[in-house]
Amino acid sequence: MKKQIIFFAIALVALSIIFTSCKKEGPGGKSSISGKVEHHGAAIPGSIVYIKYGAIDFPGTNVSSYDAQVNADAQGAYKFEGLQKGDYYLYGVGYDNAIVDNVRGGIAVNIRRNEDKEINVPVTE
Repeated sequence: MKKQIIFFAIALVALSIIFTSCKKEGPGGKSSISGKVEHHGAAIPGSIVYIKYGAIDFPGTNVSSYDAQVNADAQGAYKFEGLQKGDYYLYGVGYDNAIVDNVRGGIAVNIRRNEDKEINVPVTE
């Protein structure tokens, strides 16, 4: 009986270590996603890129449902740093001066541990 209790206690500790050491998508890692926001190959300066952790399907246009955001620079470049491995959905919103209209769109991304991935976010009218 005593051996069974010790075995059960060891198994319980091992399982708790396994489950608490597995981190989900989001901040706290060493991976990054960067790229440009582009409309038909042209950069969209000053656009905003939103990120949804743990998503592969389009979460929708309500930007409050996303987990974080970054502003693209004058060349349309953006970067999310310090991410865990996993699935993410990027959603870009901006204004294309060439067509004088708002543009938006997104793309699903999967990153591995310690990976720096370059992904352009395609946007359209």
